[in-house]
Amino acid sequence: MILCYAIGVATALTFLAGVYQVLMGIFHLGFVSMYLSEPVLDGFATGASVTILTAQVKYLVGIKIPRAQGYGVLITTWVNIFSNISQANVCDVITSTICITVLVTAKELGDRYKDRLKVPLPTELIVIVMATLVSHYGQLKEMYGSSVSGEIPTGFIPPQVPSLTLMQRVAVDALPLAIVGFAFTISLSEMFAKKYAYTVKANQEMFAIGFCNIIPAFFHCFATSAALAKSLVKASTGCQTQVSSLVSAVVVLLVLLFFAPLFFSLQKCVLACIIIVSLRGALRKFKDLPQRYRLDRVDALVWCVTMLSSALISTEMGLLVGVVFSILCIIGRTQRPHAALLGQIENTVFYEDEEEYTNLLPVPRVKIFRFEAPLYYANKDFFLKCLHNKTGFDPTIEIARRKKAKKKGQPNSHKGLEHGDTGLSLVTKPRDIQAIIIDCSSIPFLDTAGVSALKETFKDHQEWKVTVLLACCSPCVIASLERGGYSASANKNMHELVFHNIHSAVQFVKERKTTADDSVV
Repeated sequence: MILCYAIGVATALTFLAGVYQVLMGIFHLGFVSMYLSEPVLDGFATGASVTILTAQVKYLVGIKIPRAQGYGVLITTWVNIFSNISQANVCDVITSTICITVLVTAKELGDRYKDRLKVPLPTELIVIVMATLVSHYGQLKEMYGSSVSGEIPTGFIPPQVPSLTLMQRVAVDALPLAIVGFAFTISLSEMFAKKYAYTVKANQEMFAIGFCNIIPAFFHCFATSAALAKSLVKASTGCQTQVSSLVSAVVVLLVLLFFAPLFFSLQKCVLACIIIVSLRGALRKFKDLPQRYRLDRVDALVWCVTMLSSALISTEMGLLVGVVFSILCIIGRTQRPHAALLGQIENTVFYEDEEEYTNLLPVPRVKIFRFEAPLYYANKDFFLKCLHNKTGFDPTIEIARRKKAKKKGQPNSHKGLEHGDTGLSLVTKPRDIQAIIIDCSSIPFLDTAGVSALKETFKDHQEWKVTVLLACCSPCVIASLERGGYSASANKNMHELVFHNIHSAVQFVKERKTTADDSVV
């Protein structure tokens, strides 16, 4: 009775998960696959490979330990393995050593001479057949207590419609199952798509997974998704098309109906060896970590976090942690991006980062500032801080100094004129800054907070007779400035504030200075 109820619940979960996945495909929710970056996928594959390897170790050495469940399966399993290592079966250890040696050698030779081999070597099939024969005729189970596959039942359970009552009970539980199943499948699909140079359509995969759950639900099947171990085994044997899946299905059908008793004497350690050897490609990702670190430290960190969480917590949670951490890294990069002052390349109209290049010429009394990120609510304060630090002039601090000087009755040290409601007064003006040009070429968009930050910058510097100009703005940025009333707040036309390139803005400042000097004369 309990078994029938459990099968009914599993069938209802499978059916609902398939329905949810089809609905997700209808509403084009496959875009979530875009958040599965390469470091996340590689880290997930490596972490899951470590978990799978750990699960197979008990078969390699022939010990019986309780199956760990929940979070921290990796640590719990290794603790149980070392606690019971004294019970290891010598026959299984010897068989595992021989099988792994044969499989690894065959794989290495196959990779080295794959151009000369027209057909991949069926090493796994040969190992299974030979191991079954040796185990059967050598009576390894009877004489040495080796763990074998044992009796495998044949035939099918009659089909049945999923229970509507049970579906109502598990409707909420089926949703995370559908999402995790899709995430697993699309992550492995993207991994193999990169390896074999093809593209994956996430919404199409959603439909495929959904119907692969809905239809088998009538035949008492569990929820399905891509399996890393089985996928790697097929990839390692040279499978590249769906014909291999058809062949696999036919073989499984024949085994379920007729051939299952023939594998009674097959040692479990042989199957574990095949799975472990197939993981070698994913485990080799550890060697790529130093190079990944040299290329991009953040990507290396994302890989490590995803790999460790997939291995130490759980594969499902590891994928979620990797995606969330990757998104947080992107947010962190935009919150504290690179900012720089630019100098002119001699005898050209181009300007580059003074910290990255040498022999750049500074523009007299003009500071050219570049901010390499979108300007929005989360980094507007950092933008202002970088601008003030790089240019060496903070209007807010200068205003505070002026107020403090007035309270003490001290005259200001620099001369400048400002007309206010109370008449003529002395104000401080930076002698070495006439204009600040903000290079917006690396700012893809602005939000209302970003526009407000630019308006505030213009207003604060205008009070100190420092002109703020924008250059290299994208159409999106210009549209945001127009909607935000940037030119209206400055009481100027947009063409006087925004320039197509940095050099045009520099020339505009120089011409204004020349005109001002001529008028004084």
